[in-house]
Amino acid sequence: MNYLIPFLILITIVVFIHEYGHYYFAKKYGVGITDFSIGFGKEIFGWNDKSGTRWKICWIPLGGYVKFFGDRNVFSQSEQQETINQYKEEDRQKLFILKPLYQRSIIVAAGPLANFALAILIFTIINMFVGKDMTPAIIDEVQKDSPAFVAGMKKNDKIIYIDNKKVESILEVSTFINISTAETIEFIVLRNDQEVSLLVRPDLVDAKDSLGNSVKKRMIGIKLSLLNNEFKKQPLGPSKAIYYSVKEVWFVTVTSLNYLGKMITGSADSSQLGGPIRIAKITGQVAEHGIIPFLSIMAYISISLGLINLFPIPMLDGGHLMFYLIEKILGRPLSQKTQEGFFRIGLFLLFSLMFFVTFNDLKDLGLF
Repeated sequence: MNYLIPFLILITIVVFIHEYGHYYFAKKYGVGITDFSIGFGKEIFGWNDKSGTRWKICWIPLGGYVKFFGDRNVFSQSEQQETINQYKEEDRQKLFILKPLYQRSIIVAAGPLANFALAILIFTIINMFVGKDMTPAIIDEVQKDSPAFVAGMKKNDKIIYIDNKKVESILEVSTFINISTAETIEFIVLRNDQEVSLLVRPDLVDAKDSLGNSVKKRMIGIKLSLLNNEFKKQPLGPSKAIYYSVKEVWFVTVTSLNYLGKMITGSADSSQLGGPIRIAKITGQVAEHGIIPFLSIMAYISISLGLINLFPIPMLDGGHLMFYLIEKILGRPLSQKTQEGFFRIGLFLLFSLMFFVTFNDLKDLGLF
């Protein structure tokens, strides 16, 4: 229960923001909306607003949807003339499928973009009021015969770049090392006011993360020093806070795509890919450390939700955008039969992915 409540709070907020992105632009362009649901399945409670939209909370909290007027469900986009003819001229103005292509595209893309905006907002607030860590990454110890030792790292070296990524915080060192999938990692260190390039071949070891979960880590055998044994957090002004927030969202997005690409080609560890069970577990663990870590994990989950929904897979927002691109190129939408075929493929892919991540989650819990 300690894990479930924080997870439900997090997923409700992230899903609401996503669906509200769709809802806001749908209303802006005059699309009728019959349902705004957080969760799937049977309704727990809900209410109707003045425009007739049913706002509701349902039993299965793993997602949500905005149902447009005239659609069979959130995913349908029937172009059949007989369906359109069922409605009077006044009602046709509220049909999503009759809106211009650019409006439909904006409405669909608004959900994922709202998730990215939420992450930027959270990071900006943290950077402004809590501060961004700017502790320099200075090596305090190099373990003998470790990969760092073999590569020539020395005590008091200041790490300034890892694989061409600028190191602005001591906290980034472990992150940059572990997101790399190359056999060797290039480090640029500052030694006696001169930049020195070093190639390090990390060891892959079974370890524990900061929350005590079992993970595979890339280790190079160094210890970093903290000035006066504390992190140097620096509150930022609005412009810098937004800059670093956007930079963080971009970094997480690109890193996630690179990881997925490497996983598909078999060069990345697929066991680290988790689903709702692992997310719930990590959310609960992080929530125990306070509101700031909880907000941070919310931002990262929001980025993940936005990114996944942009994948060009039917059933997802990215799948709809793919259809709209084809419609723009062909000058007409794909036939209903073709779209339904793609949706079946998308459904198969989503169920396969859900099965895979659930298997990983259960294995992480020691059930396999």
